Amino acid sequence: MGNSLDSKDKDHVLIIEDDERLANLTREYLEANGFQVTIEADGAHGVERITELEPDIVILDLMLPGEDGLSICRRVRPLYAGPILMLTARTDDMDQVLGLEMGADDYVPKPVQPRVLLARMRALMRRTDPAESNSGSARLTFGGLVIDSATREAWLDEERIDLTSAEFDLLWLLADNAGRVLTREEIFSSLRGIKYDGQDRSIDVRVSRIRPKIGDDPNQPHRIKTVRSKGYLFVKDV
Repeated sequence: MGNSLDSKDKDHVLIIEDDERLANLTREYLEANGFQVTIEADGAHGVERITELEPDIVILDLMLPGEDGLSICRRVRPLYAGPILMLTARTDDMDQVLGLEMGADDYVPKPVQPRVLLARMRALMRRTDPAESNSGSARLTFGGLVIDSATREAWLDEERIDLTSAEFDLLWLLADNAGRVLTREEIFSSLRGIKYDGQDRSIDVRVSRIRPKIGDDPNQPHRIKTVRSKGYLFVKDV
């Protein structure tokens, strides 16, 4: 009985990975760091397991039997609001971009370095923790666009916008600094706690996903403007 009570206090991680050795090594490392871990090896059961268990975070491999990680991510996104961390091939930039476009919040390249994985997990979970969000709660309004940091929700003309946790983080960062150009270095440092390497396209992918959701024209954006060779500017008054 004591173990079951203790497990309720632990953050629950669902690992969807068919490499048994990698999955077990990851489980051992995460359990040693205070997590409760469930493993699913068959991609065909991925969406069902995520919606059934509602874990605090999902670690999702790209290549899986039954159904691949991209398809799982795309199908489960409307049903699951928690962070999804995708495992991708180290050299395949396209995998990373596609994962983000399908709704993944971040990615970790293979071979997986446990400390890096743990750091990325904690960063994602910290940003989606209600207690953390409420500590500096505020609501920003720009015409028909409303962004609320306490509920981590946004609305356009009173219609709720469907945003992943990573998309909300980026939108809030840009909007909270409305009128000021944020460089990619600043964005990376704030959202991911790492230096921008000059090649990572994750921020650009997220901006391209956010724009149509907030009523911005992707071809001629008026709300989130790209400042060439610098970064992005959220326009206060449109």
